[in-house]
Amino acid sequence: MSSCCSPTPKTSDHARQDTHRQEVRDAYTKVANASNQGDTCGVESSCCGVSDDSAINTLISTRLGYSEEDLAKAPDGADMGLGCGNPRAIASLKPGEVVVDLGAGGGFDCFLAAHEVGVTGRVIGIDMTPDMLSKARNNAVKGKFSNVEFRLGEIEHLPVADESVDVIISNCVINLSPDKPQVFREAFRILRPGGRLAISDVVATVELPEQMRNDPALIAGCMGNASLIQDLEAIIREAGFDNVRIEPKDESREFIRDWAPDHNVTDYILSATIEGVKPNCKPREECCQESVGFG
Repeated sequence: MSSCCSPTPKTSDHARQDTHRQEVRDAYTKVANASNQGDTCGVESSCCGVSDDSAINTLISTRLGYSEEDLAKAPDGADMGLGCGNPRAIASLKPGEVVVDLGAGGGFDCFLAAHEVGVTGRVIGIDMTPDMLSKARNNAVKGKFSNVEFRLGEIEHLPVADESVDVIISNCVINLSPDKPQVFREAFRILRPGGRLAISDVVATVELPEQMRNDPALIAGCMGNASLIQDLEAIIREAGFDNVRIEPKDESREFIRDWAPDHNVTDYILSATIEGVKPNCKPREECCQESVGFG
């Protein structure tokens, strides 16, 4: 029997994560619907904003590192001016490879990757927002992309088989997760040995104030949940990746400052490229045993 003096149970980590995830899902549902209706949602130049003006979205995307030629390869409506970089620029995609995009949105990066992997390759976009997934699938039909598919799922629990993927790309999405270590464990699971990460995301250069970390708008805007560079590197290595490189982009200050004009966000965060490779070998002790005839 409970009493009035019994301590109030603390909200479980699982419940907090669900709340976090639902807030992000709600935010991106609004983004998808605003884009479908030719409306605006949020700050137009933000990584989670969208404009009905294609010229604005083109300007945003070229600032992120995409070329005019890139933009012409995707169906109308796929480029919503989202993201904080161009992960495909560091992915070195090859014909025949299987690529997974974590947080595919309207499918923009998937469609660009599809051109590079060709008809012998395949691209799988994962998104947890049904409205965004519907938009991406419609874009694939419009663009007649037979080598692209979109799956509903959370990036912490990927609907993809073990060791079936060559490259994972992602553009300003992993920061939206309430459990980044689990995201990278899942990435490691689905990659083949030798598979690689090619990610653009926001990193913290100094510790963010609690006010920023607890701001739902900044969290949904890929900023409030940014990890310190050294902490993020440790998370990725702990998941099993080698050759981890995180390179902040000083030039990203030019567009990040526009994401949250009421906050001095560039004092705390920058866009960065994030790379890693799943080792070809088994754990060292297993390799060593096999090399001397044990096991």
